[in-house]
Amino acid sequence: MTKKPAPKSNTGFTFTPLGGTGEIGMNLNVYGIDDDLLVVDCGMGFAGPEAPEAELLVPDPAYLKANRDRICGLVITHAHEDHIGGIARIWDSLRCPIYATPFTAALIRYRLSEAGLLRTVKIHETAPGSAFKVGGFDLQYIRMAHSTPEAQALAITTRVGTILHTGDWKLDPEPLVGPPTDEAALQALGDKGVLAMISDSTNAMVEGHSGSEATVRKSMTALIAGLKGRVVVTCFSSNIARIDSVVKAALAADRHVALVGRSLAKYVEAAQEVGYLQDLPDFVPEDEAGRIPDDNLLILATGSQGEKRSALARIAADTHRNIALGEGDTVIFSSRQIPGNERAIGAVQDDLVRAGVNVMTADDHMVHVSGHPARDELRRLYRLVRPNYIIPTHGEWRHMAAQADLAEAEGISSLLLEDGDVVRLGPGEPEVIDSVPVGRLAVDGDRLVPMQGGVMAARRRMMFNGVVIGSIAVDPSGRVKGDAQITAPGLFDTDDAAIAALASDFVASFEELPASLRADRRAVKEAAQSALRRVLGRRFGKRPMVDVHVIQVG
Repeated sequence: MTKKPAPKSNTGFTFTPLGGTGEIGMNLNVYGIDDDLLVVDCGMGFAGPEAPEAELLVPDPAYLKANRDRICGLVITHAHEDHIGGIARIWDSLRCPIYATPFTAALIRYRLSEAGLLRTVKIHETAPGSAFKVGGFDLQYIRMAHSTPEAQALAITTRVGTILHTGDWKLDPEPLVGPPTDEAALQALGDKGVLAMISDSTNAMVEGHSGSEATVRKSMTALIAGLKGRVVVTCFSSNIARIDSVVKAALAADRHVALVGRSLAKYVEAAQEVGYLQDLPDFVPEDEAGRIPDDNLLILATGSQGEKRSALARIAADTHRNIALGEGDTVIFSSRQIPGNERAIGAVQDDLVRAGVNVMTADDHMVHVSGHPARDELRRLYRLVRPNYIIPTHGEWRHMAAQADLAEAEGISSLLLEDGDVVRLGPGEPEVIDSVPVGRLAVDGDRLVPMQGGVMAARRRMMFNGVVIGSIAVDPSGRVKGDAQITAPGLFDTDDAAIAALASDFVASFEELPASLRADRRAVKEAAQSALRRVLGRRFGKRPMVDVHVIQVG
């Protein structure tokens, strides 16, 4: 008997952001037509100071997992971690072919290999600027300049019409690595008609132009030539053009270059694998950097965002096993601060200044330009593509609202969304027709933990109120044998007199419980925890996390 085809959805051409809309990072987007779903990008983000119990986050993929049989492919726009860093972590919810340019594919393979998943994943290397088909979607990559090679906008065409998903981009006449943005292709797309443009909003509040990578190269070359002592430059590992510029500036200043940080080495390896950075000299091994005279050494280091375990953070704290800095040395931050990382970056810079290191940033030197479009570039793109609607994404709410206002001033209607909104792009005018579950998962070692779940709630409580652990031995009749033991990390030192007083009060409070309860092996643990909580409340006015080990003796 012939199997009947599944019924076709009648919701039209839809777009659903699951991450990256109303926030920086965690970009995860889903397009739908009939019964096919196309996923675009799959990234991670920093938790920031509002969530100190976590470091890295990924979007909750529950919606993808529930619809996994409908997913026809994952298309990646470029190689930044906020666009590829979630793939291995939520792979079980995807299990679909991946489409990416050669440089991006090389980095994805590395991430999947680390996770032991590479053999299970089909990756289609797709040339920049090429056309391809995935399920019910006709796709066209369009070359865009950005702060990493091979960034692509994605034109998505269905039977309903065409949208442009910009990815991350800028208009840079001299990007140094890779070609400029393909304005002719964007113009041609606009000539055919575009229903909507899903648009990067990161710099929508910044007037003017983002600047050119070529300007940074000239400035860095002059700056490094005038420095004495050791020089460290920290930048995003994925900014291959910046790495190229720094290395060439170092060579011009008669300095050898050492790469310090695993991700830097991996990005350089991936770039060279696909044909970039072919004219660079050999790098000095990290463990041999100490043999190079200070005035002849430049160190490229990870850690531009103040990451606690990064190479630069360990250098600043003087805990790095190979690299040390001191009076007269210089660290150049050739990057922008991702919102939420300001405090961590400031802490690293404070440690450096305390050690006598000269710290240079983009606030007072031309050592960085953004990879995202400022307002003049956004206006230029609007006039090339001429979409019916702008849907701002990739930004916090103030960034998206600024882009919406800018688009409206250019005569283009806008639609503001939140993660989880399902917008029908066509037929008809775009409108929000539904919503799907969204959320954030904390990356906790090799597992993912819901930010709103019990584990993270307990961790937050422990961070702010501490934890008290008690041990008490009781005989079968419920009588206490010996002294109670109390540990309270984060509240008291181990030799604090308060600990002994607390243990004594705990025993007294426990012995006030009915004998039948103290002798009940199933109920005594909870009763003991309640007794310890009462003592803590009376004595210290605190409500920490409490756990009690009841040891049955006799």
